[in-house]
Amino acid sequence: MKKDKVVLAFSGGLDTSYCIKYLKNELKLDVYSVVVNTGGFDLAELEEIEERAYQLGVKEHRSVDEVKNFYQKAIKYLIFGNVLKNNTYPLSVSAERAFQAMEVVNFAKEIGAKYLAHGSTGAGNDQVRFDLIFNIMAPDMEILTPIRDQKLSRKEEIEYLKKYGVHLPWEQAQYSINKGLWGTSVGGVETLTSDQPLPAAAFPSQPIQTEPKDLKLTFQSGELIAIDDQIFKPVKAIQELEKIASQYAVGQDIHTGDTIIGTKGRVGFEAAAPLIIIKAHHTLEKHCLTKWQLYWKDQLANWYGMLLHEGQYLDPVMRNIEKFMEDSQKNVEGDVTVQLSPYQFRILGISSEHDLMNPEFGHYGEMNNAWTGEDVKGFTKILANQSKIYHLTNHSDL
Repeated sequence: MKKDKVVLAFSGGLDTSYCIKYLKNELKLDVYSVVVNTGGFDLAELEEIEERAYQLGVKEHRSVDEVKNFYQKAIKYLIFGNVLKNNTYPLSVSAERAFQAMEVVNFAKEIGAKYLAHGSTGAGNDQVRFDLIFNIMAPDMEILTPIRDQKLSRKEEIEYLKKYGVHLPWEQAQYSINKGLWGTSVGGVETLTSDQPLPAAAFPSQPIQTEPKDLKLTFQSGELIAIDDQIFKPVKAIQELEKIASQYAVGQDIHTGDTIIGTKGRVGFEAAAPLIIIKAHHTLEKHCLTKWQLYWKDQLANWYGMLLHEGQYLDPVMRNIEKFMEDSQKNVEGDVTVQLSPYQFRILGISSEHDLMNPEFGHYGEMNNAWTGEDVKGFTKILANQSKIYHLTNHSDL
């Protein structure tokens, strides 16, 4: 009898490996696995994941390269919006999940699967992110989540796999590392506390350069297109900047935030390129945009980042916000000089033909060229009218 099909979001780790065996042996399903690369895997790692999937008994495994699409449909807007959750975290991993989930659904529809599956636990954000996309894109497919539903310990998963002849070296690393194009998350025993910092050794990069280094970053319509006059496509520019800045161990921090399910959580991260790009881009914007452009973009970008973080990528308001942010970037062009040093960076200055610090109109705090003192007296008198009328009418005691 023909078996029903299930498509599993597969990473090659213990949880999703358990899922393959459980779905295949206990639920009697044909298991199809898919790994979606959003910048965290090299070719050798993808080949290793594929080999493991077939060893575990999948009917078919697929690797999907989503890096360029992830940049065009998400990262670009995180840069335009200077999105840092709680003024700290550049959504290094959370932004990827919607794109991974969408590709799982696409594969499932292509092969006519009845079920969708992921290996998330019941304790974090990823379960909600995957479920949201699955429910929206494939409302008729049932979602299977063995790890969440059975509340399994790591030891129980390993013992189950051994029962079916799977004896892979499931060594538990001291720190959980999840890498992607837009940064790397770092979890460990310290991030389960409120007071303990992650040790320097927990982060992927250590400072191997000590002499300060200046870089010139060139932006066009809000996108990074060159480093020190060497032109790159945006994805490559991010990767190149990460390669340079990680030698200084730049961009290491801990983010504390509210989870989708209502708890507080901490996560370490390393995101040299994202933090530098966002700060450089924001500095350029402060020179090239008006105060009301900056104000309203900040309001919308904050919502955009929160909704993306919580898996709401498919809400139509996201497309509305993207149109606003894209339109705002027309004049965000020029060079930004950044100085790198161990564990830190600073923005030195910008150069742009759209710089609104135009000397034709004057120098702040020194002289004006486009108005007179009398103009300012009249302007200030009118500007004071509403508050003056209020206090006089209400006999306010100032």
